[in-house]
Amino acid sequence: MGYYKTINGKKYDGDLLDLADKSIAGAGDGRISLKDAEQLLNAVKDGNSYTDVEKDTMEYIRTNYKWTSEADEWFRSEIRKWAASK
Repeated sequence: MGYYKTINGKKYDGDLLDLADKSIAGAGDGRISLKDAEQLLNAVKDGNSYTDVEKDTMEYIRTNYKWTSEADEWFRSEIRKWAASK
């Protein structure tokens, strides 16, 4: 696990936040795409567990970043399936 970022007194996964920031920067319409969602899911899976900090971070990203509807639906479905297997 990389480093943490604290936002409003709460600790988040800095690597996931950086990935989300890179996803919405530059090209495109500033939303997290299906490809970006796949990268976020792979980043969560890399530790082979879904930690509380990762859950909080993904909740923050899902609330505070714009997603395409396709990416949002896909991510929610995939993370649910994967987390249920842990």
